[in-house]
Amino acid sequence: MNKLKITSYSLLIISIVMILYALIFTPFDWIVYAVAIVFIPIFILSLGFITMAKAKKDEQEERKEEPFIGY
Repeated sequence: MNKLKITSYSLLIISIVMILYALIFTPFDWIVYAVAIVFIPIFILSLGFITMAKAKKDEQEERKEEPFIGY
């Protein structure tokens, strides 16, 4: 889970930086479209991964005892 958190936070930071780049410095249109198509979904996906990686106090022991098998 630690690897998931690190990856999610790094993707979150990269996507925020790229989105702010497209908003502040007006680059060419194709760069703005590429940022919108690629980095906005990565931003949303990384937020989802971060919330999934956080375990509630009730679930912490269950996650240690048995692996994640899906829902």
